[in-house]
Amino acid sequence: MLDDFFARALIAGTGVALMAGPLGCFIIWRRMAYFGDTMAHSALLGVALALLLEVDLIVGVFAVAATISIALIFLQRRGMLSTDSLLGILAHSTLALGLVIVSLMAWVRVDLLGYLFGDILAVSRTDLIAIYLGGTVVLAALAVIWRSLLTATVNGEIAQAEGLHPERARLVFMLLMATVIAISMKIVGILLITSLLIIPAATARRFAASPEQMAVLASALGVVAVLLGLVGSLKLDTPPGPSIVVAALILFLLSLLRLSGRQGSGVAS
Repeated sequence: MLDDFFARALIAGTGVALMAGPLGCFIIWRRMAYFGDTMAHSALLGVALALLLEVDLIVGVFAVAATISIALIFLQRRGMLSTDSLLGILAHSTLALGLVIVSLMAWVRVDLLGYLFGDILAVSRTDLIAIYLGGTVVLAALAVIWRSLLTATVNGEIAQAEGLHPERARLVFMLLMATVIAISMKIVGILLITSLLIIPAATARRFAASPEQMAVLASALGVVAVLLGLVGSLKLDTPPGPSIVVAALILFLLSLLRLSGRQGSGVAS
């Protein structure tokens, strides 16, 4: 019989994988991997401010990630720098600022490794409630904007002409990303969140024949990676967060062994 901590870890990881799969597909389709990294790096600043202001960590991380999303949209519209330059500045500056603030709070003991690489085995029942409630909201909101976001991914002008409000859908998508990162931070950590978003979706892309199929498959592969990673961590005594990402990587590498044939993409690359 599974220990309680392992069962909670498996349930928590499954919840995160179900959220991450569909969002990861849009990251792949829209070539937003660097944006995912920026959002994840900003999470440490959210942690630092949450500790400083004595608010809930999820609230702090979400607030900072959402602010970064809005700031990015504003700066892109100003056209002062290219998007990749803006992402680089925001990613590294928020990470560095978070580390500086944490180092100045001598009265607070902070487990940086836990925040950077996650501690899924320490997930509580309260965390499980937050993951599944937040996940339900994220998936419901994504379902509402799915058509608009997908059409804008293929052709923004068509989405605009059809009155689908692609910019609004993009902003909602960024806020959903902020939510997932805030919820997932405790599971795989700040530095590994983007991997869990991208790798299962990249694997699913090799087998799916439609966007919806790819989203479902990405979630399923994420769940398999969580299970394999946790079992491997238990057997080999390795860190669970990185083990989950390594398991996802192994699944991706196995998908590369598939001989050339039909390769689903859902959305044109």
